[in-house]
Amino acid sequence: MVAILYFARDVLLPLAIAILLTFALAPIVSWLRRLGVPRLVSVIASVLAAFGMVAMFSFVVASQIGEVAQNLPTYQSNILEKVRSLKETGGGNGIIDRLSGVIERVGQEIDKPEAATVGPSQPSRPDPLLVEIFTPQRPIETLKNLILPLIGPLATAGLVIVVVIFMLLEREDLRDRFIRLVGYGDLHRTTEALQDAGRRVGQYLLMQLVVNVAYGVPIGMGLWLLGIPNAVLWGLLAIMLRFVPYIGPAIAMILPLFLALAVAPGWSLVLWAAALFIVMELIINNVIEPWLYGSRTGLSPLAIIVAAIFWTWLWGPVGLVLSTPLTVCLVVLGKHVPQFAFLEVLFGNEPVLDPKQRLYQRLLAGDPEEATDHAEEMLETEYLVDFYGSVAIPALLLGERDRARGALTDEQRRRVAASAATLVANLNEIANEEAEEGDDVATDDTEPDESPEDDELPDGAGKSVLCIGGRGDLDNAAAAMLAQVLTVQGASASTASHTDVDPANIRNLPLGTFQTAIVGFLNSDSLNHGRYVVRRLKRAGKNLRVGIVLWADETPGRDAEKLAAELNADFVAYDMTSAATGALSDAPAVPLKAPKRMVRRQASSRSKPAAKQKAPAG
Repeated sequence: MVAILYFARDVLLPLAIAILLTFALAPIVSWLRRLGVPRLVSVIASVLAAFGMVAMFSFVVASQIGEVAQNLPTYQSNILEKVRSLKETGGGNGIIDRLSGVIERVGQEIDKPEAATVGPSQPSRPDPLLVEIFTPQRPIETLKNLILPLIGPLATAGLVIVVVIFMLLEREDLRDRFIRLVGYGDLHRTTEALQDAGRRVGQYLLMQLVVNVAYGVPIGMGLWLLGIPNAVLWGLLAIMLRFVPYIGPAIAMILPLFLALAVAPGWSLVLWAAALFIVMELIINNVIEPWLYGSRTGLSPLAIIVAAIFWTWLWGPVGLVLSTPLTVCLVVLGKHVPQFAFLEVLFGNEPVLDPKQRLYQRLLAGDPEEATDHAEEMLETEYLVDFYGSVAIPALLLGERDRARGALTDEQRRRVAASAATLVANLNEIANEEAEEGDDVATDDTEPDESPEDDELPDGAGKSVLCIGGRGDLDNAAAAMLAQVLTVQGASASTASHTDVDPANIRNLPLGTFQTAIVGFLNSDSLNHGRYVVRRLKRAGKNLRVGIVLWADETPGRDAEKLAAELNADFVAYDMTSAATGALSDAPAVPLKAPKRMVRRQASSRSKPAAKQKAPAG
């Protein structure tokens, strides 16, 4: 495929340029059509206006370049003065003198003739003279030398104009043929792909033109105020060269800086001109482009660089100009055609991992610092309870599922749990800020906004809660997250490990100091174990409310109240919000139910002889 693109570049380049211009001119043609202008007239007018502006732009640039070429000899003295000042700055034995001496000696060594062995009887002969004969060119040859280099570009330009006209005239027919070629079995996907490609490329070209004008006009005006000749030329070149990614702005800056070096005897003009370009680049790159572009192209910065390198190697400077629009079309193709989905993954700017997958990957890699960075980015717009409920707990669920199917080793499990614990510790500062924010809202005299978010979690002041991991290290990490959320709500929350609720260790827990104990399980198949833990906690702690959290990233089908009754728990929760709500509830503790198994065993032992007596009668 790459070989075809390379060897067919003489044909594909004009077609690519024509398609790009068709995308750019199509909105103008559609606007003229809505005004009632006939199709042919609107197409011809749009094409003539576009190429007329290009021709006028080229004429102005050519005339300005000719003027600069005529004035260059007058700047020779200033250039020589700059060179002499540089040499004087380097001193008598400076860098420039040493470099000049080295170059001169190397040149003399290269030009030195080889030693020839001359016999005593051979007289020396004079060196032959090089004679070059010039044949004056005839007028027809001179004209041919002028016209031949222009035939190729003019023919390409004419071909592009013709193709653009016919593409605009037959735009609907070409669209239908493309749909038929791709397959009309999925018209929705094909139509969406065409609209997406047209929208992205059109917006890119329009925004690029706006950005370039916003860059070139101040550059031209600034250079004119500084007194640099031909400021109009440098402004126009800045507009044009900024269509070339990366190297275009550098070229646009070098030429006027060289002229500033030539026209002024000192260095101040060069410094002012350089400062003008640097300030404009900073404004354009950090203010104008992010504001106008946003994510309109759908390309990542690395994809733009790689695309520029690839298309430049393939099609030269023109490929560099076309690199971004062509890559946009490839990304659109990958977005809507499953067979080319890898193109969107490689070049698109959309995250390829969900936030929970991204967090789990960082925890699995033992990198809590980067995990904290991602968490802090999300916490700029979310609260801790939302982050833990929608990202962190689902990330731990991914780890638990990997452990259950044997894909997670013990070492990896411990690494994930330790990284998650470090993440929770790193977010303590944000938790304190949220707690202080809640205190400020509570002491504010103004009426709070009545919204569902304000009433989502109850106030935890005066509540003491013990958060316990259910069966493993990952459950302990989830319990630490829940405890931090409860602390933000004003409760006094502590954590305990899953080993602390073992029969041999549960007596060591100070359960009398807590009003509620809540046990969390990432493994949904832990109901029996949860029933035993509830029984132990209620026996060890008098009037202790005990809740169970069966962490889930989606709402399960089982009713929480019925399941709580089966487990003899005070409440059952499935997510962070319901777990915090249950832990901070003022409901009284559910009493421990008496076991029924011993009663059935005693009844069966009394009726055993009677059963033996009735057996023969049957």
